[in-house]
Amino acid sequence: MVESMPRCDFNAENLVVRVQHDVPGDVKAIPVVVEEIMEVVRNQGCAHGEFEIEVSLYEALANAVEHGCGHDPEKSVQIVVACDEEKGMIVIVRDPGPGFDPDSVPSPVVGENIYADSGRGIFLINQLMDEVRFEKNGTEIWMIKGKRSADA
Repeated sequence: MVESMPRCDFNAENLVVRVQHDVPGDVKAIPVVVEEIMEVVRNQGCAHGEFEIEVSLYEALANAVEHGCGHDPEKSVQIVVACDEEKGMIVIVRDPGPGFDPDSVPSPVVGENIYADSGRGIFLINQLMDEVRFEKNGTEIWMIKGKRSADA
């Protein structure tokens, strides 16, 4: 990963936690949590790009449930959404899995991968969020979306 991250330099003292959940390792639990987070995003207005945030949330949680929990509802995914009134929002999704090397994930837009029916989640998240980084051996994804501009 590039060491210049993060571009959005958050100050922990300015962050207000808006949502914090343990999500069971079951895909059925994802829509309820995403809708709650999106309600916060819409009401707080601390980040731009509602569609991008919503798709990224679904993808990150689905990956964590599948790869981190192995679809085991006894395991859980942790999600924290925090807002900085000046900088935007940060979303952290943490799973109990063994982790992975994000650089080893094949590009879904190259060769035969174009025809695959899965494997686009990380690619989409990277395209949709302002900043994405993986921590703790890939068991955490940090997704940042900046503040709305005044003319948005």
